[in-house]
Amino acid sequence: MLRTVNRVLIGLTGLALLTLGGAVLAVGLGANPPSWWLHDGPHDVLLSTAERTRWREESWWWPVVLGGLALLVLLALWWLTANLRRRRLGEVLINTGDGESALLRGSALENVLATQTAHLDGVSHARVHLTGRRDAPQTQVHLRVEPHASPGEALRHFITESLARARDSAALKALPAEVRVRAMKHKAERVS
Repeated sequence: MLRTVNRVLIGLTGLALLTLGGAVLAVGLGANPPSWWLHDGPHDVLLSTAERTRWREESWWWPVVLGGLALLVLLALWWLTANLRRRRLGEVLINTGDGESALLRGSALENVLATQTAHLDGVSHARVHLTGRRDAPQTQVHLRVEPHASPGEALRHFITESLARARDSAALKALPAEVRVRAMKHKAERVS
């Protein structure tokens, strides 16, 4: 949800800035503005002294300004903390089969999956992160394969062995995975 909110906010802000900036540039270059526009021509200021000081003496003006700014600060702090909070899944809900459920620590499942994957043929290192909801976890996996290994084979072994074993042992209906495969760098071999 946060990704969607970020995209919508960035899109709306960009559209507003592009529209306002383009309109001000067009008027500044000599285009005739509509009658409702903020300024009349290329030599007009955006906010005159009268417009800037118009509401200063009203009793409602400063509380509204300060309330609006406080609301903006609170929204900015919410956005910042939502973006900085940890995205890892803390626990996974497991159906025990007897109508009850149990909780499995997310880090335990990550560690077991990473260890089993690192022991696969052709894989030199694996890093696993659980994301999603606790009743529908997802995995993000980074595999580093050895120079002699086929990335396709390493991926197939991961899906059929490690991921399937983790899904079955946690009694999950599905365990979707986003896998990123990188080849390990190595020096060129000398031919004599």
